[in-house]
Amino acid sequence: MSIYMKTLRSTLFFCLLSVLWGGNLSAQRGVRIAYLDMDLILAELSEYQKASRLLDERILKWKEEIELKKLQAKQLREQLGAEKVLLTPELIKDREIEIQEFEREIVQMQERRFGPNGDLIKQRVQLIQPIQDQVMGLVQKIATDKKYDFVFDRSSSPNMLFSSKNYDISKLIIQQLQRQEKLKKRKEKIEAVKSKLNR
Repeated sequence: MSIYMKTLRSTLFFCLLSVLWGGNLSAQRGVRIAYLDMDLILAELSEYQKASRLLDERILKWKEEIELKKLQAKQLREQLGAEKVLLTPELIKDREIEIQEFEREIVQMQERRFGPNGDLIKQRVQLIQPIQDQVMGLVQKIATDKKYDFVFDRSSSPNMLFSSKNYDISKLIIQQLQRQEKLKKRKEKIEAVKSKLNR
């Protein structure tokens, strides 16, 4: 057997040994699991509440716009029904085409506002995604610091039938988010005072 083959065998043996030894250590440690309630966390954040209210206001406005258009389409149909006896068949057909086009615009407006690629999805991403990203960053930091192997979201996981409070890290995340929010407000106040002094 050549020196190269002996070196290769011994290297492979030590690699295998270190993998088994490392696996044995992690097996002795056991799997560490934590969970959180994302709904509870987001409900505690004033930034999230503001973003949700703003989004709800926009949704209400869009729904009102669509309902107004539907009411106008209904009035156009009723008006055509009342005037049909006075109109020629060509005019009736032209008016029906106009009404159908108007109704098609309403459907397009609904799709533009509430469709899978609509304004609702875009606004939700724009307003709420940064907050969720901030929470996820904290979750990852806490999971790394506390050496958790898995972190589950209780609010979106219907499979979690039981969970002990010992493993709930929701309050820890809320505390850190509130701390960040206080620091941000303090910095804003300091900046406001500095700008007043510089005037």
